[in-house]
Amino acid sequence: MKDKIVKFLRDEEGATAIEYGLIAGLIAVALVTVLGLLSGRLQGVFQTITNALP
Repeated sequence: MKDKIVKFLRDEEGATAIEYGLIAGLIAVALVTVLGLLSGRLQGVFQTITNALP
């Protein structure tokens, strides 16, 4: 029984999935931040295009 507990405590297989989840979360936060900052510029570009169309 002790061997199984020690093996469980040393198992790092789930840690990789957690790390990938954290990386994906950070990428999502970065994308939301960048798109939020660029939204005003993009809106201006599309407004310019709309005004240029007949």
